[in-house]
Amino acid sequence: MQKKQLSDERYAEARARQLARKFGAARIAHDLRANGVAEQTAASATAGACADEIERARDILRRKYALPATTLEERARRARFLQGRGFSHEVIRRVVIIG
Repeated sequence: MQKKQLSDERYAEARARQLARKFGAARIAHDLRANGVAEQTAASATAGACADEIERARDILRRKYALPATTLEERARRARFLQGRGFSHEVIRRVVIIG
């Protein structure tokens, strides 16, 4: 009989909540899979932690940059920053380009 003191589901949910403060859904799912969590478990944990991804992306940009982007180069820099953090192109477009 196995005690299951720490299940994969609980680990995945806790790790996804921890990473959601700094990263997007793609980066969180990649981290969970890299740590041995099954694909389906990683997807469900990521979906639960990333429900408000647009707001999280805005918060991350506010913490990183004090002033809004004024030039095209600055917008591109911020888009690359969010892309590196694992945010989708749609989220980046809505946050950086549309505002």
